[in-house]
Amino acid sequence: MTDASIKAAVRDKYGQAARRAGDGCCGTRVGTGPISANLYSDRETDALPEAAVAASLGCGNPTALAELKPGETVLDLGSGGGIDVLLSARRVGPAGKAYGLDMTEEMLALARENQRKAGVNNVEFLKGEIEAIPLPDNSVDVIISNCVINLSGDKDAVLREAFRVLKPGGRFAVSDVVTRGAVPEAVCRDMLLWVGCIAGALEEDDYRAKLSAAGFAAITIESTRVYRVEDAREFLTGKGVDVNAIAPLVDGKFISAFIRATKPRATDAACSAPTCCS
Repeated sequence: MTDASIKAAVRDKYGQAARRAGDGCCGTRVGTGPISANLYSDRETDALPEAAVAASLGCGNPTALAELKPGETVLDLGSGGGIDVLLSARRVGPAGKAYGLDMTEEMLALARENQRKAGVNNVEFLKGEIEAIPLPDNSVDVIISNCVINLSGDKDAVLREAFRVLKPGGRFAVSDVVTRGAVPEAVCRDMLLWVGCIAGALEEDDYRAKLSAAGFAAITIESTRVYRVEDAREFLTGKGVDVNAIAPLVDGKFISAFIRATKPRATDAACSAPTCCS
C-alpha cells in the first residue's frame, strides 16, 4: 500500500463525504458510526452551520481538551468541514486566529461556506497536505487534529512538520485512534479500513516514540474511548472482511485518545537542575 494510493483513497472518501454533507441529505450526519458519534455537546454545535456538524468525521473533540487561550494561533490538520476550526476560532477570540488545512477541494469549499454562514472572520482555510504544511516555521501556538494523522502514510513527516510550525513552547493536542497490542494483518492491509481511521492507527508506544523522534517533549496519551467487540462488528460490517473472525481479535485493541506534547523552548534543552528554568 503506497502513500499515493492511501492519499487517493482518503481524498475520494472525504470528497464524497463533503458532497453528502453539503447536500444536506435528510439532515443526517456523515459521521454517525461507533467512532464519530456523540463527540460534541449541543451547546457547542447549536451556533454552527448544520453542514459543519454533518461533515464531522473525527474520533474526539480536541477543541474541548486543548485548553485554547484568547489570542492564540491554532492550526487544525485535516480540517474537513471546519467544525473544529470554527470552535477553535470561538475559543481564541477575535485577537486569535484559526487555520484549517485540508487537501480535499470539496471539503475546503464546504468549510469556507460554513465559515461564511457562521460569520466568523478570524479563520483561514488552506489547501495542502499535512506532510508539508504551508505555513512558516514557529508560527503556530497550538496544533489540533481530529482522527486524521492516522490516515497519513508518512506519520513521521507529519510530526516533523507539526514540530516545525509550532512556536517554541507550542502545544500539540490532537485526537487520534491508536492501538494497544498487535492488530490482525487483514485489518492493516485493507484500504477501506485505512480510510476509515482504523488500519492506519499507530500502537500507542510507537506514537510516543515518533513524537519524541520529531523533537517533542512532555508526551502523554490519554484514552477517551475504548472500542469493544460490538463497536468493531458495527464498523467492520460491509468492509469485505470476515467480521465474526476479526471482531473478537480487535476487541479493546483500538482506542480513541487525546495526545498531548510540547515543543521545548530553547532554554528547556539546557535546563537540567529542577529550579534552573523557574
